[in-house]
Amino acid sequence: MTSSVTRHGVRLALAAGLMCAGAAGAQTVVYKCVDAQGRVEFTDTNKRGCKALDLPGYIPAPPQRSAPPPAVRPVNPAPAAASGTAAPSPANFPRVDTSQQRVRDDDRREILNEELRAEEQKLAEQKREFNNGEPARNGNERNYAKYQERVGQMREDINRTERNIEALRREIANIR
Repeated sequence: MTSSVTRHGVRLALAAGLMCAGAAGAQTVVYKCVDAQGRVEFTDTNKRGCKALDLPGYIPAPPQRSAPPPAVRPVNPAPAAASGTAAPSPANFPRVDTSQQRVRDDDRREILNEELRAEEQKLAEQKREFNNGEPARNGNERNYAKYQERVGQMREDINRTERNIEALRREIANIR
């Protein structure tokens, strides 16, 4: 006679096995095996005393076939960029006239300039608060290590803001 704890354990094991099989995209049949001592095991290997389980919602994978050979790509001896000519675009590719593109570029430049000004203001505030590496101690920083941690974080923030400013300046310079 099997105790309810054992049955519950078997159910949990089966549920866990099904979840793992589903998460891994099970590609094989699941077998329930009972050995001579009555221990239950769930496996993907068919052994003596095992029965295939009919799992609801389980869709077996199609039989494995050999993969098709990879497509051969033609070798282009001279890419379009190297030859100085632009690559042809599809006939239905949307085109923007020069004046419309100029307006878009001007809008983009203005947005980037606003971001640059905001980052420069942020950097000035960070440097003012940083006070050349000796910012004022907060009341909760009785421990010098906490103060040093805050100073280190301030250095990182200043460096990040400086990198943002450099990136924005590069981006503005790249606009036609």
